[in-house]
Order: sequence, then structure tokens, then C-alpha cells
Amino acid sequence: MSAMTPTFVLIHGSNANSFSWAPLQRELALLGHRSLAVDLPGHGFAAGLPSAYQTQDAAELAVAPSKLDGVGLQANVDHLVAVLERARVHGPVVAVAHSRGGVTLTAVANRRPELFDRIVYASAWCCVEHTPGEYVARPENAGSVLDQVFGVAAANPARLGAVRMNWRTADPALLGALKESMLADGTDDEFRVLLSTLTPDESRDAGGPEDRANAETWGRIPRSYVRLSRDLSIPIELQDLFIKEADALTPGNVFDVHTLESSHAGILVHPERFAAVLAGLA
Repeated sequence: MSAMTPTFVLIHGSNANSFSWAPLQRELALLGHRSLAVDLPGHGFAAGLPSAYQTQDAAELAVAPSKLDGVGLQANVDHLVAVLERARVHGPVVAVAHSRGGVTLTAVANRRPELFDRIVYASAWCCVEHTPGEYVARPENAGSVLDQVFGVAAANPARLGAVRMNWRTADPALLGALKESMLADGTDDEFRVLLSTLTPDESRDAGGPEDRANAETWGRIPRSYVRLSRDLSIPIELQDLFIKEADALTPGNVFDVHTLESSHAGILVHPERFAAVLAGLA
């Protein structure tokens, strides 16, 4: 490998892990590109998986301790910085975030912009003028169907110290809403496999006003946004708002924009077109 060959550093979204990226990494390798997939703290094999999740004991699942109790965005930042510092020894770094992974990407880019040669948001949160909670309430988010899947919550986040989801629900209405929100363009089998890769717990800390994009640091890094036109978790209108606000923040350095016809998780399950876009950025 040439020392100038970029490393794609892949940052997962909520309740996901490095396993989510395996199909994309295969396609990138076949196109001649190296990559590494990050497990943020409390994810991957470090994730908590209460025995009650396996047995589907709802009462116990609601109170079983979480490894993400008290683990916030700063832990993600520290972990990703350490990964990027090691990756950068071998050449340029292109960081790619999906979904909530964009919150971590922005926070690290605010603090350590020199670690990146390009940042890529794939239907990912890119908070500029508002916090994630404020964006959820905006009209651009009206097309999201996530309000139909609240029943998958398995515990009180305030009591647990983390957000816990029961992806193994047998409720047909919930499963239908989950498939629509995540993988409406996939088969039922693909959807069930996708659910099996998710773990129940996620951090409550999605960042605050101080974690929005900073023009002086984040704003000087070349950046791309991959729009997913069939996304019903982060609607295309909200993706476009992220792009619009970011470009207004740094008009001299705007998003390089690409569009794929895909659901929220479609690019993970069928990553060929996404890999081609990334290969074009190398």
C-alpha cells in the first residue's frame, strides 16, 4: 500500500457497531481501498447484553444495569481521537459517519480538525444551528416514522442511565414500523438479520449546543454528504437542512453532495453504490 493511500474510518450509528460495516468494507477492499470500522464505547463486543434480552424477560430487561450508564459523547470523542491518531500514521484519513455517528464525527472535527483529510456524512446528523432534539421538532423532520417505533423502548432512560431498545420484539406492528424506518427497500430476511446485529443499549448523550459544527475548526475540513432519498428515519428534507445550514456556515467550503436511492440502512446491507461514491473521494 502506498503511504498516500487513504484509510476510510467508519463510524456507526445508534445501537450499531463495527459489524454493521462488514459488507461495505468488503466492497471497498474489492475496489482496492483500506478501511477500519470503529466500535464506539459500549458497542461491539464491549456492549452490554443483559441475559434478560436473550430470554425476553421484560421486567428484568427494564432494570438490568447498562454498561452505558453515564457514558457520554466525550467518551466517544476520546476513543475516536485515539483511533484516528493511529490511522493517520499510515497516511490520509477519510472519516465516514452514518446516522447518529455524525454527532461524534462533528464533535471530534471541532476539536481535532488536523486528524482528517475529508469527513463524510451518510444520512448522518450534522448539527449546525440546532441540537438533535431541536431538529427532531422541526418541520423538515415531519416525514420521519420514528415516532411509530417508541414501543420498542424497553426501559426508563432516566432510571437506567441509558436508552434501551428491545430489538427482539415480537409485536408485528412494531416490526413493521421498524422495517419501514430502517430498511423499507430490503427483504424481510435482510431486515431480521439487520435487527440481530443491533444491541439494546445506547448512550443518552447526543450532544448539546457546544457540539454543533464550529466554522473555525470543523468548517475548514473538506466534506461530503451522501443523501439517502428513501430514508424515513432521517428524511431527505432534514438531510437537506443539514447541508444548507453547513454551507451557510462556511460558504467558502461547502458540502460535496451525492444522492443514493436508499433507505436508512440500505447502504449497509447493499453497499455497492455507496462504496463507489467513497472510492471516488479517495
